[in-house]
Amino acid sequence: MSMFSIFNVSGSAVSAQSQRLNTVASNLANVDAVAGPDGKAYKARQVIFQSTPMGPDNAAGVRVSGIKESDVPGRRVHDPSHPSADAEGYVTHSNVNAVEEMVNMISASRSYQNNIEVMNTAKTLLLKTLQMGQ
Repeated sequence: MSMFSIFNVSGSAVSAQSQRLNTVASNLANVDAVAGPDGKAYKARQVIFQSTPMGPDNAAGVRVSGIKESDVPGRRVHDPSHPSADAEGYVTHSNVNAVEEMVNMISASRSYQNNIEVMNTAKTLLLKTLQMGQ
């Protein structure tokens, strides 16, 4: 793997983790939501990653292949006075678990930081290699 492939691989990971962080932020923003844009309770979303070839030297990067909605049923709360209550008086809230999303956010943030550090280290090594030739 060439030194320049490191930037492609880490760059793809930074881009994918950025999208993951945006998805987590959307989930956290809707943790107490009752109805989404379609009139139904918000469903947590998870980013699906896929390995992808990067460049001629068969380096493997990552890309987001899709975003999947969770199938876990939303939390039901008995509140007959709520305007979104069903015939039985229950309101269905989003299925977002704030603790899981915070763990997901920390994981994505650390992965993002690590890939930035990989690119900075590769840059430093390339600069030192160039300085040796002077």
